[in-house]
Amino acid sequence: MNYIWDLIIKAEQSGIEKQHIRFVPAKVYSPYMELSNELINTRVIEQKVEINPYYRFYDIFRDLFDANNNDDIELRDTLFDIIIHFLADIDLIQGMNKREYYIKFVLRDIERGLLGNSVREKIRRFNREEREVLAHNILRLYETGEALYLFRDTMRKIVKSCIIYANCEEKDELLIYIGQEENETTQAKLELIQEIFLPVRFHTEIYWKNHFGIIGVAETMRMDNIALY
Repeated sequence: MNYIWDLIIKAEQSGIEKQHIRFVPAKVYSPYMELSNELINTRVIEQKVEINPYYRFYDIFRDLFDANNNDDIELRDTLFDIIIHFLADIDLIQGMNKREYYIKFVLRDIERGLLGNSVREKIRRFNREEREVLAHNILRLYETGEALYLFRDTMRKIVKSCIIYANCEEKDELLIYIGQEENETTQAKLELIQEIFLPVRFHTEIYWKNHFGIIGVAETMRMDNIALY
């Protein structure tokens, strides 16, 4: 990591909110790097981050930290943190395309409860990458209306071990094998995906760790590990 935008992205991926990061001007720094980490190749996100403000933003900070000026140091440090956060937000926005803006708008609407309180509560179980997958497919749902395909696509990307079987000969039914022990987090994710994407006419049967038996498929016909259909 060498740029403030890189740090912010890594922090969000690690579950650290950007407002919990404080930027301070580095006392000792390399003229060839923006972040002044003690360990140059570190991947650890610290809450206090030292910055070389002259690496990219000399015109902004050249008069703010004059070595001969010892007045209002606390005020200048606070102002520095606010400005760096603002510049980091600009960095992130400049790297976004139109689609990514739409994804952020969808996630904002979900957090505001526009898709219902149930969706707003359950999406908190999703990590950042999973939320973007969900929002991306919601946009595709508005564009294409392919609800069933997007249900399967979302399930496979978020619950990677799952297998989905369609039984549409006699009734509209999906058999969903999760491939892991039942838990509250995965249950909430499954309910949310069903609520958004699954057509009302479809009935689902959920199988967690044990697969239902399929004649001729040895992996599904193990004694004491067969779920009944």
